Amino acid sequence: MANIKSAVKRAKQADASHKRNKAGKSRVLTARKKVLAAIESGNKDEATKAFSAYTSVLDKTAKKASSRGTTLAARNPAWRLVFQSWVNSSL
Repeated sequence: MANIKSAVKRAKQADASHKRNKAGKSRVLTARKKVLAAIESGNKDEATKAFSAYTSVLDKTAKKASSRGTTLAARNPAWRLVFQSWVNSSL
């Protein structure tokens, strides 16, 4: 454990951000699993709702994340293209 006051504060901040990032990553992965499960089932309405929820979770997590925000924000358009291609192919 650190002996200097600023080092103690920085350790607390690092722990808090680690917990926040871990929780955000978990939310994103869970939402993505729901989208993939809906696509596997072939239910377009359910998949659309799940994808909408996924993009919302992704945007919120990107806004709150400290270091991975730009990476998460970059995933949204890529997933949107994949989802749109699936919707168009299943018409």
